[in-house]
Amino acid sequence: MSVVVGGAKRLVWTALAVGALTMPVAARNPEGASHAPAAAPHAVDIPFERFTLPNGLRVIVHTDRKAPIVAVHLWYQVGSGDEPAGRTGFAHLFEHLMFRGTEHYRDAYYGPLQRVGATDVNATVTPERTNYMQVVPSTALDLALWMESDRMGHLLGAIDQKALDTERGIVENEKLQRRGVPYGLVWEQLSRSSYPPGHPYHHSTFGSARDLQAATLADVQDWFQTWYGPNNAVLVLSGDVGVEEARKKVEFYFGHIPSAPEVTRARADVAKRASTTRETLSDQVPQPRVHRTWNIAARGTSDFDQLRVLAYVLGGGNASRLGKRLVHSDQLATDVTAEAGGQLGSRFMIVANVRDGVDPSTVETAIEAELQRLLKEGPTLDEVQRARAAIRAEFVKSIERNGGMDGKAEVLAACEVFEGDAGCYRRSGDVVASATPDQLVRVARRWLGRGDHILTVIPGARAAFAEEAEPADAVSPAQSPSKTHRAAAPRVDRSAGPPFPESYPELRFPAIERTALSNGTHVILARREDVPLVRMSYQFLVDPAATAGLADMAFSMLAEGAGDYDALTFAARAESLGAELGASVDVGSGAVTLVGLRDTLDDSVALYADMLRRPHFEPAAMDRMCAAKVGALREEAANPQRLATTLLPALLFGLDHPYAQAFGRGTVASVEALRRDDLVEFHRAWLRPERGTLVVVGDTTLQELIPVLERHLGDWRGSGGIPEVRIDDRLPAQAKPRVFLVDSPGALQATLVAGQLVAPSSDPQTLAFEVANSVLGGSPSARLNMNLREAKGWSYGVISSAANAPIARPWRVVAPVQSDRVAEAMAEIQREIAEYASGPAPARQDEVARFRDSQVRRLAGSFETREAVAAEIADIVRFDRPDDWTTQRSGALRQLDLNEVRAAAAALDASKLTWVLVGDLSRVEAPVRAMGLGEVIVIDSQGAPLQNGKARSGGSGVN
Repeated sequence: MSVVVGGAKRLVWTALAVGALTMPVAARNPEGASHAPAAAPHAVDIPFERFTLPNGLRVIVHTDRKAPIVAVHLWYQVGSGDEPAGRTGFAHLFEHLMFRGTEHYRDAYYGPLQRVGATDVNATVTPERTNYMQVVPSTALDLALWMESDRMGHLLGAIDQKALDTERGIVENEKLQRRGVPYGLVWEQLSRSSYPPGHPYHHSTFGSARDLQAATLADVQDWFQTWYGPNNAVLVLSGDVGVEEARKKVEFYFGHIPSAPEVTRARADVAKRASTTRETLSDQVPQPRVHRTWNIAARGTSDFDQLRVLAYVLGGGNASRLGKRLVHSDQLATDVTAEAGGQLGSRFMIVANVRDGVDPSTVETAIEAELQRLLKEGPTLDEVQRARAAIRAEFVKSIERNGGMDGKAEVLAACEVFEGDAGCYRRSGDVVASATPDQLVRVARRWLGRGDHILTVIPGARAAFAEEAEPADAVSPAQSPSKTHRAAAPRVDRSAGPPFPESYPELRFPAIERTALSNGTHVILARREDVPLVRMSYQFLVDPAATAGLADMAFSMLAEGAGDYDALTFAARAESLGAELGASVDVGSGAVTLVGLRDTLDDSVALYADMLRRPHFEPAAMDRMCAAKVGALREEAANPQRLATTLLPALLFGLDHPYAQAFGRGTVASVEALRRDDLVEFHRAWLRPERGTLVVVGDTTLQELIPVLERHLGDWRGSGGIPEVRIDDRLPAQAKPRVFLVDSPGALQATLVAGQLVAPSSDPQTLAFEVANSVLGGSPSARLNMNLREAKGWSYGVISSAANAPIARPWRVVAPVQSDRVAEAMAEIQREIAEYASGPAPARQDEVARFRDSQVRRLAGSFETREAVAAEIADIVRFDRPDDWTTQRSGALRQLDLNEVRAAAAALDASKLTWVLVGDLSRVEAPVRAMGLGEVIVIDSQGAPLQNGKARSGGSGVN
């Protein structure tokens, strides 16, 4: 529940990727060791060194000592665009197989990494590449390199027909899960419509069910031997490691792996389109959505980077041209974005969510008018400067992290793979920083003057997504024997298994400094100097029983006009400063945040103070925000997983309980009933400096910071009566078992959620319960996921978790499953919980040790970013914990024993679970009723029972 102003809006490019946004594409560098060229005069850089092993493996090393962790990213230059005819989806299927274990470790790949406290263990596939990633404690680097090298060099003996069949089922469930959400068919349809048959981007990374079923073990072997050699890979190590140490370890673990055949890949055609085409897609969505796309220049070109700037001018921020016209002035849309993204096949895309009651053609007309004005007149210098500042700030924020989807390892690997230069971000940054209005209008006319495709999604029955009649041709790689690379003699005794470290780094949490402002606010500072950023989070107590949606609306409105700025000029000012201002609400608390650059901090704090002290709550802005909130709630109701998880807390507490909406954003009715006076009074009562705590993390000192804060906030005072904060932390009696059904006609999958209330986060047994939950369902290697995903292949993933709250909190199991396995999946979940909590299969010592130790060890790398540090300090404030709580928690976790974890697990009661099932009741209702798990009640998307306890004719829907 958060809103942000000033940051660049980003689309998720699942049209081309199962995973993340990436950077540019091109040829490889020639092999050979080299130092990175000297950086251009950027304020922020990622220094690195590069070397190449004799077998062709390229290695990039960036040293960052701020946390005792190392991000390990291994990228292979192969993706769905390289799939041969009749084998679409194979690159993604193979990526799944890479987690099944290796010839020397015959178990799930996650296991050893979890044991050492690894984070961000993941993999993604695009048409151009497949990447594997993990972040490990620095002493576990050998383990990570052993694991990655073992699957690069020793995979095939571990893959049998059973593994292939299981992963095939998991991939099919993943595809159904992604297609089953609102607008989930868009990205595959855009790929088909934007690129001609035979183009490597014409088919999606998921491919067709027909082709997946046709895949054989021979295909697995051929794919691995063709593409997964060291000479077709880039390894990036970013973090607490030096280049010489890295060189020795990489040579030791990877040096013996022989090169694969050299592969000549045809460079993908940009496929620039000649004319406008359009189509309409019907889906179970709450509001129409217009997508307008162009195929544009590849990443790695100046045109692409200039189009990034142009996209920001057009629709990248709240003060963009389309934002002003569609959302603010004409009020035709609740949201609009524009972005240039992709890889060799890049796209410029505009997406607009059409406001209720507006004809999508009217939105199309307004977009066309603004585009033509831009093509004719070009952007203003002020617009370009704001766009440049926002893009630079976004980059600075992204490289706080070493790992993850957009951290430093990702930047370096993508640059090396796609441009042959790990420092390509410097060139890209220079193009952005020097972009001029004249350049942008020229590039706009070159790429956006014609050749667009318009896809409009309209509410209705979900369209059938038919597979194409003929297999799509793909780029056929030309292979030749490898002559330029050689492998070293093996030096690793792999029969000994993975090399676990003998010790682990200690937690490094930044020192906390405290002071106070003259307005009564407590100030907490944690210094972090790696990048020139400062993050501020003003924490306020909030009544968890407040009117449903009131707190969320009030905090969201703070940046919609404040001080001397209306909503648009406020957003423009934030963009010009490279600042990101936002607000969020949690159970019993709210936060107002600023992420600002050090060199514009004083001006950014002035804007922040306006937001805190002098919000306008203008009726017109409130109407816009209300429409956006209602649209988001309706989209949530159309998303099976989000609907089920949103309904659960209210059903656990009871729809009339004061805390029924404490974990949500309200209902459509409650949001539409809010008035300006409600927001004004909420702001007066709850955003009071004398009750606030300002958490600051970043590149500053108290001596520098306090004068700035006093100048802009020192004379702020609360007014009027101070409301009493009432927190009822009692655990309500558990209800009898119930099964709530929500009809979603035509749903591709069913979403199961089972849960109960557990004790607040302040409960003394909370740490033990966290470990108990981890054993049962809190991780990929937990019992529930290993059963329903890995063993049976019925689900893409099963997870259990408990909310973090000062009141009784929902614990839940979330399991999207195929519709023909709903009853069996419910029976398995019920059995697993019962046998674990109070039956014959309680937590084992080895499980407790593994998950307990994993939680301890991952703490060392959990506070790499300002956001993570600020969140930890916020929890210290929220739950009145000591300043050294993070260290205390580490010690308490180490001391947990088996009996404590078993006692905590006993809080779960499988006989009193509340179930929420969202699916096509014509397929799932009868088998669920036959199970006899409890009273079965059919409800609507607000939780209200329907007529006679059954779905109305035709289904109730979820709109």
